[in-house]
Amino acid sequence: MANRFILNETSYHGHGAVNELVPEVKSRGFKKALIVTDADLVKFKVVKKVTDILDKNKMSYEIFDKVKANPSVEIVQEGVKAFKKAKADYMIAIGGGSPQDTAKGIGIIINNPEFADVVSLEGVAPTKNKSVPVIAIATTAGTAAETTINYVITDEKKRRKFVCVDPHDIPVVAIVDPDMMSSMPKGLTAATGMDALTHAIEGYTTLGAWELADTLNLKAIELIAKNLRKAVENDPDGREGMALGQYVTGMAFSNVGLGVVHGMAHPLSAFYDTPHGVANAVLLPYVMEFNAPYTGTKFRDIAKAMGVKKVDEMKQAEYREAAIKAVKKLSKDVGIPKTLKEIGVKKEDLEALAEAAMADVCTGGNPRPCSKELVLEVYKKAFNGK
Repeated sequence: MANRFILNETSYHGHGAVNELVPEVKSRGFKKALIVTDADLVKFKVVKKVTDILDKNKMSYEIFDKVKANPSVEIVQEGVKAFKKAKADYMIAIGGGSPQDTAKGIGIIINNPEFADVVSLEGVAPTKNKSVPVIAIATTAGTAAETTINYVITDEKKRRKFVCVDPHDIPVVAIVDPDMMSSMPKGLTAATGMDALTHAIEGYTTLGAWELADTLNLKAIELIAKNLRKAVENDPDGREGMALGQYVTGMAFSNVGLGVVHGMAHPLSAFYDTPHGVANAVLLPYVMEFNAPYTGTKFRDIAKAMGVKKVDEMKQAEYREAAIKAVKKLSKDVGIPKTLKEIGVKKEDLEALAEAAMADVCTGGNPRPCSKELVLEVYKKAFNGK
């Protein structure tokens, strides 16, 4: 069986990378952009860093800033209308996962209008045409949505999130500039960073994992373990390391899949509007404990990448425990809550959450086979903290 790998046509990394926007737009012959973002990024002048560049070069654009966390079907549909009204020919997505995912949905529907209901894009939809070109500018170091072929939309009417997987949606250009991330508050930096760590660990242990993705995911774990604490303190080197680490795992997990951490996290966002990174961060160590017997020697590699010493002298049970402890320590150090109870999850919802997790496309990639009953037990442990 052939292993497929899909990446951006072009990506730029490092301080000042956002200035590559102009030559990319000119070389591709784009005429007018719809900027897809959220109102807070406009308010705090993050978007202005981009529009100043466009204004200076007399490049045409309009702004669609109605994106919200956990973007809904209706927001994507509003974005489609905004794109048509603006008579744009490409998009600039500025933000974390929510603006990036919204832009992907808009771009796919513009060129594949038979999917205008949005919900029919769930799973691997049979789209025929590539998305409207998207230049993705990341403002968080976590989702790596700027380099993935996945996007997640919320069906608010049914209180569920659904994952769309489509090679046609990947942004043509990704710009990963840590300067665009410098205004992220500590809490968001921590949550998105732990989201990236979840991507790397799940991508390394998923059923679809193979050597090329493994190499990237292990490097990503190393970068995140080394840099997240510093990034939370807004250290420039920490920001740059996290920007790279989250992108590196994005290249990998996009092509091999994830697991039940994400399968369980998506319903939390749909039920409670829980930030995706926080949901993943709380669940990750509990799922690692659940999966450990099905991971062979991979937790040894994870422990090493997390910076644990003398791993080669440990027995299997010891290095598995060491990997989980290292993740718990990092999570604690950056201020992530320990339990689902602390983030407002209701005990009476756990069974419905387990049912929703079993329907999530990510759950199928988990290394340990899942059932509703097993997932419910993990939810209960994560709820109580034991």
